Amino acid sequence: MEKLLVIGCAGQIGSELTIELRNLYGNENVIATDIKQAPDDIVESGPFEILDVLDEKKLGETVDRYKITQIYHLAAILSGNAEKNPVKSWEINMQSLLNVMELAKEKKLSKIFWPSSIAVFGPSTPRVDTPQYTVMEPNTVYGISKLAGERWLEYYFNKYGIDGRGLRYPGLISYKTEAGGGTTDYAVEIFYEAVKNSSYECFLDANTYLPMMFMEDAVKATIDIMEADAEKINIRSSYNVAGISFSPKEIAAEIKKLMPEFSISYKPDFRQAIADSWPQSIDDSHARKDWGLRNTYDLKRMTKVMLEEVSKKLKG
Repeated sequence: MEKLLVIGCAGQIGSELTIELRNLYGNENVIATDIKQAPDDIVESGPFEILDVLDEKKLGETVDRYKITQIYHLAAILSGNAEKNPVKSWEINMQSLLNVMELAKEKKLSKIFWPSSIAVFGPSTPRVDTPQYTVMEPNTVYGISKLAGERWLEYYFNKYGIDGRGLRYPGLISYKTEAGGGTTDYAVEIFYEAVKNSSYECFLDANTYLPMMFMEDAVKATIDIMEADAEKINIRSSYNVAGISFSPKEIAAEIKKLMPEFSISYKPDFRQAIADSWPQSIDDSHARKDWGLRNTYDLKRMTKVMLEEVSKKLKG
């Protein structure tokens, strides 16, 4: 029986991925950890512990105590917050990955999942249908750490046979957890502000196109790549994955179809420069061919679900 450790279970990805993993593997077989308290549904449905992934000793003890075979390492300082404290963010993002990979080598764990990001790309990268293999010159500390992490993932596979798997997530949109300091956060914030105030001041320009993915599709992609046979994983750094590309202007227009009173204004801040260095759309044909990536949400469907679920959450 596989025993899974989720590091960063209280974050945007972890809070939904943990529950889905428990549905698949059984509540007691998915051990959730975070440096902070997790949502009630995670704490109440299975094992939860406070864990700092930088604490190598406690990390190792946790793996031993629960007889862990796989780790989903989701903890990181995101793009916007990382720019406020670059050196500390580099330390957290990089050392935490190395701690996990060294542990995987020592304990002979079966699989490691680690999320990369479209932040690995930079201003010199082709921005439309960004290919899997292309120029990557990130100019943010988050992007630099994710690119370095991809190289480490591939290195540990080639050198030690560690079965690490990764996805280059686009912006992720979820109603369960609110924004956490990323450049694509506007696409979550806009729904909360629409429901609360019928208006939103966006920190990106109206016509800033970025690739996004609804969390349900992101969780499915994560589980699909981890469930795939090892021989199907031909890329050992991280796979491009794409969902929907749209601009603040376009998502606002979709919201207005359901909430005619909604209005949006624009006040770009330092995150505009980050967004301008990232792709507008992604080519994920390798993921589709190798292990069957499939998305189910378009902008219209996602907008409807987000408004309905955020309304329920804020009321209850």
